[in-house]
Amino acid sequence: MPVISRLSRAVDAVLGSRTVVPTAVKVPFAITLLFWAAKIVSTAMGEALADWLDGSPNVIVAAIGCLVALAAFVVALRLQFRTTRYRTSVYWFAVAMVATFGTMAADVLHQFLGAPYWSTTLFYAVVLALVFWRWWANEGTLSIHSIDTRRREKFYWGTVLATFALGTATGDWTAGDLHLNFLPSGILFAGVIVVPAIGYLVGVNPVVMFWFAYVITRPLGASFADYMDYPARAHGLGIPKEIVWGALALAMIALVALLAVVERRGDRAEAHEVRDGAAARGRRAPAPAALEELDPA
Repeated sequence: MPVISRLSRAVDAVLGSRTVVPTAVKVPFAITLLFWAAKIVSTAMGEALADWLDGSPNVIVAAIGCLVALAAFVVALRLQFRTTRYRTSVYWFAVAMVATFGTMAADVLHQFLGAPYWSTTLFYAVVLALVFWRWWANEGTLSIHSIDTRRREKFYWGTVLATFALGTATGDWTAGDLHLNFLPSGILFAGVIVVPAIGYLVGVNPVVMFWFAYVITRPLGASFADYMDYPARAHGLGIPKEIVWGALALAMIALVALLAVVERRGDRAEAHEVRDGAAARGRRAPAPAALEELDPA
């Protein structure tokens, strides 16, 4: 489609990634509880940071905050797209900035255009469905374990952005239009996220369950973040936004550091397993480049 091709070229121009060729999967391979903890905290932090950046009643100050978020979003994706393989800190920095920008993308339709939350939820649900459709039509898979080409990486991050926007709109819809308020909304989504967990355990398509959970983590984290930083008159705790997003940012940094250690140990173990297996067969199998960097012995 000409429109898709032009959009892809525009993304390459902004991200400066046209000549970068991935040499390995560009996203986390092991989807563990630690991954989901980092994902939920990143959504909460992105919500609080977005509210702090664009929450000023002064239109000029709010506009400057939006530009700052946009700049950070572009920088984060440039770093991610210019790597040739998955790097823990780079990947999660991109997730955090997509969380922040995705929040604003959802909020702008309501705050500046007056669209009701149910309509923004429906709009971003359609956007996500279209992204999934184009990804499947072009690649024949929606698995994150297949993100090893530039085109698949573009589809992946387009999907991630759409899930953040959809999750934000959904959380605002339940808390606002449905009058559940923030804490009950958070509890609601904490219950909903059990559904894909059970589905995965009983053998339902793991790709479908992954993306189901991925969408739900957004309103789950955002609802609790809003509950912390909204004033009491809006059924929140009234904690200053800069304190909320700062504390969540520290928690995010700690989780990413822990993830990096765990993933590094996992790569070392995999390297030794490959080499031990090769030795048992009487030959030495070459380790992938990423593993050789981690364990050059």
